[in-house]
Amino acid sequence: MMMMRTATATEAHLPYPYEGPQELEESIEAALRQVVDPEVALTIVDVGLVYGVRVADKDVHVRMTMTSAACPVTDVILADVQVELDAVLPPDHSVHIDLVWEPPWSTDRLSPRAKLFMGW
Repeated sequence: MMMMRTATATEAHLPYPYEGPQELEESIEAALRQVVDPEVALTIVDVGLVYGVRVADKDVHVRMTMTSAACPVTDVILADVQVELDAVLPPDHSVHIDLVWEPPWSTDRLSPRAKLFMGW
């Protein structure tokens, strides 16, 4: 029987909610931390673009945003998320990326590491 758990950012080390099998959590996080926002040279996790991950059956749903609707590298970032997750997930799993604009991204979502990097 597969263990399912729901973690909130305050319960876990993740800066976004995760719902799904515990055995996939670390590999999904590691994959998302491989994706860099080329405009700021930081991972999408540190920038705060990932709003949540839910694994239901064999579907991995990533809810994320961009720093603005006019982000010129949206397609690159989304493609990188797909590639990185495909590399770590079992072959029978599929990735679904939900690009959302609510709540809007703000600098409050930056990780402490990102704020330090940016000199904030």
